[in-house]
Amino acid sequence: MTAPRLLVAGIGNIFLADDAFGPEVIKALAGRPLPAEVHVRDFGIRGMDLAYQLLDGYDAAVFVDAAPRGLAPGTLSLIEPDLPDAADTARHVPEAHGMDPVKVLALAAHLGEGALPRVVVLACEPEAVPSTDDPDVTVGLSTPVRDAVERAVPLLHTVVERLLADAGAALAAG
Repeated sequence: MTAPRLLVAGIGNIFLADDAFGPEVIKALAGRPLPAEVHVRDFGIRGMDLAYQLLDGYDAAVFVDAAPRGLAPGTLSLIEPDLPDAADTARHVPEAHGMDPVKVLALAAHLGEGALPRVVVLACEPEAVPSTDDPDVTVGLSTPVRDAVERAVPLLHTVVERLLADAGAALAAG
């Protein structure tokens, strides 16, 4: 039996403060890399690239992203989103240079011939995410999110280890 194929995708805009959480976690993995059989990539805001990558036969994908959920800034969560089916794609057209994970999953569902891989989101509650309509660039993470990057690396290792053993394994953030 072969090990499951896994994708770890950093998601976020490095010019929008805490939205850079995903790319920063991917960068932090340089000091403690994931196993070589795991495909790790910083997708930034390239949603189309991620949608096509999801069609490459992965058993599971872990999105690393900032996600406002009403929790304390820096709180890490594991989320399993409902995956769209191909019929659900009409209302979720992705932007060429944007990264809305729901739209990315909808596009992948539309383009793919089979089921999407299992998707797990390693999410961090942001403290500061400027609006994309705001012309000001805000580079750098807030203190709680910067601290969460260091906690996210070992959590990501644990999640990947479990998914490599069983792509359908139950996961918890603790």
